[in-house]
Amino acid sequence: MLKPNRLIVKIIAANFFVNAGWGLIAPIFALYITGQIEGGSMEIVGIAVGLHWIVKSAIQPFLAYKVDKVKGEHDDMAFLLNGTIIITIIPLIYIFVSQIWHVMLLEAIRGIALAMVIPTLSGIFTRHVDKNWEAYAWSLKSTGMGFAVGFAAIFGSVIASFLGFTMLFILVSLINGVSMAIVYLAIKNDPWLNRGDEEEATFPDKDKEAKEKTAL
Repeated sequence: MLKPNRLIVKIIAANFFVNAGWGLIAPIFALYITGQIEGGSMEIVGIAVGLHWIVKSAIQPFLAYKVDKVKGEHDDMAFLLNGTIIITIIPLIYIFVSQIWHVMLLEAIRGIALAMVIPTLSGIFTRHVDKNWEAYAWSLKSTGMGFAVGFAAIFGSVIASFLGFTMLFILVSLINGVSMAIVYLAIKNDPWLNRGDEEEATFPDKDKEAKEKTAL
């Protein structure tokens, strides 16, 4: 069976841990707001979740357009790294949240952070998928995300029940921190990353490696 190239593996891993981190809290976020936030209600839950997605959706195309205009992938990885840093910090801030406006502000900021992460991650993934193995690579990415969200939902509810939301938010931050570390190491060390001074086709041994994988 084909083994994806190293950068694809790193992108899949980073995506896995981002989804696993927030997957811990997402299914019980409503319980957190209604039980832990002063004035929290189901209406507030809906507004907070809606605000997050509206902010993300509104600015995402503009950020993606800006990234695509710059040659190379250094700016893509910078957006991706900064986004994962923000996503890693936000759960720790939630530990100290007590007012509705705090929740709204954090969800808007998280929307901005995901608008930085999702298009850049998907763009890098698309450019580096092994030729003729696109469906397989995307299936691995989707499968990893599915396992991450599924198992995180189970463990998140158990952790919140026995250890409370404070410990849960700490774990969310730690897991997202793994994703941040993966992105940072990719920026520093990965030879497959297009730095902007060379074309993708000149990456070391890329064509040779792809042929060897296809032969397997």
